[in-house]
Amino acid sequence: MITAIVFVKADVARIPEVAEAIAALDGVSEVYSVTGQIDLIALVRVKAHEDVATVVADKLNKVPGVNATETHIAFRTYSRHDLETAFSLGLD
Repeated sequence: MITAIVFVKADVARIPEVAEAIAALDGVSEVYSVTGQIDLIALVRVKAHEDVATVVADKLNKVPGVNATETHIAFRTYSRHDLETAFSLGLD
């Protein structure tokens, strides 16, 4: 699984609509509205590097209200949550 973190600069007046449109794209698992130099962060989780290009370049960049993107590819995941889920037996 390939994970890409996409920083999105969006039209400020349309941030909620842009976030919802991005979240509806196949391959996008989560979208966060954030403070700082960027407006949104989208997490893209796909099977192959070519799929990152399809999601980001062919779809996400074409969402009305997206002004610019910057994409980062994750090398490794360090998450306590993921480890707990992976080793969970489903017992509470």
